[in-house]
Amino acid sequence: MDKNAASRSARRLPNYGEKAPMKSVPIVTSIFVTAVLVLWASEMPAYAADTIKIGEINTYSKLTSFTVPYRNGWQLALAEINAGGGVMGKKIEVISRDDAGKPGEAIKIAEELIRKDKVALIMGSFFSHVGLALTDFAKRNKVLYIAAEPLSDALVWSKGNRYTFRLRPSTYMQAAMLAVEAARKPARRWATIAPNYAYGKDAVKAFREILKAKRPDVEFVAEQWPALFKINAGSEVQALAEASPEAIYNVTFSGDLAKFVREGKLRGLFKNLFMVSLLTGEPEYLDPLKDEAPEGWLVTGYPWYDIKTAAHTKFVKAYRRAYQQDPRNGSLVGYTVMMSVYHMLKKAGTIDTEKMVDAMEGLTLESPVGTITYRKADHQSTMGAFVGYTALKHGRGVMVNWKYMNGRDFLPDASKVKDLRPE
Repeated sequence: MDKNAASRSARRLPNYGEKAPMKSVPIVTSIFVTAVLVLWASEMPAYAADTIKIGEINTYSKLTSFTVPYRNGWQLALAEINAGGGVMGKKIEVISRDDAGKPGEAIKIAEELIRKDKVALIMGSFFSHVGLALTDFAKRNKVLYIAAEPLSDALVWSKGNRYTFRLRPSTYMQAAMLAVEAARKPARRWATIAPNYAYGKDAVKAFREILKAKRPDVEFVAEQWPALFKINAGSEVQALAEASPEAIYNVTFSGDLAKFVREGKLRGLFKNLFMVSLLTGEPEYLDPLKDEAPEGWLVTGYPWYDIKTAAHTKFVKAYRRAYQQDPRNGSLVGYTVMMSVYHMLKKAGTIDTEKMVDAMEGLTLESPVGTITYRKADHQSTMGAFVGYTALKHGRGVMVNWKYMNGRDFLPDASKVKDLRPE
């Protein structure tokens, strides 16, 4: 697919040279010229009229192990949608931008996409702090924003608004899935380690609350909060070991996870400990560890290689055919968020913002991993997550003994949501 095609702007009338001195023009000649210009304009390609423009923002210059497969995913869905005739008789055009992981840059881009490129809505983003900035932008400017990846609970709860929706299961949802499983283990003394920003704080808070509710005898004996992507793994491992926990809940990811795993193995931290780790089963984070991948950890992830449903098998085949590589969790997220846009537009039948928002509330569609619904109560989708244990097979980390947990089973009911969302 031509990457530049998604970013081109509508053609302008050509400039035929320097301005000429003004001369009086006969009225008949003026009318003739005007008629010619009108006819000429009517024959030019009108991209704004022939396509529906969607703005897409993500951190493509960082965390490429997730964001590149994510882009592949939405581009695959876009190709399928347009090959099938698009929606409302028009093709969808995506104008994609890189936010560099900076909230200020994301807001600047969003403003350009809305004011200059005239996009109908915005989708995407990865980091929670960027997603929260776009959430505020959507509220202030009354622009539909479909968040693909940011996991912060605030995005649909304390900072939630009419114009923001989220696809992926939130931090709370995934932490709850892990806590339910962890409560069945005998471990009583727990420690936690998480990056010191919104996502990490939400993940620890949710896990602690849910585990304590199910196991009142549990106590948390240590908390470590390394700066995001600046972990001093040796110091963190030593501090955790000194607390003598029986179990550890880990929320680090990407490069921080790799450093933590390697240092923990080197110092023997994980021996005889029960390890629970958010997102670690995702290929983006498990694959780079190769034969150093941990074994026996309870994780959320994406065991694409073992999911045998017809819809998922079709998705994997299409993805491999298009990119000659295996899908990642980002691939699934990108594909599904683009399909969400398509089904919303089909339901709304217009690009009027208020009607698109109305169409998103309660929107139900089939995804490669099953039926999902964007709840009217809090605009969170019911997309679930896979929960299982890590193992080594053929020199790489995989998930085994996994099960898919439906997101709807780990969300508060509508009466509780009223307390979580602003008026």
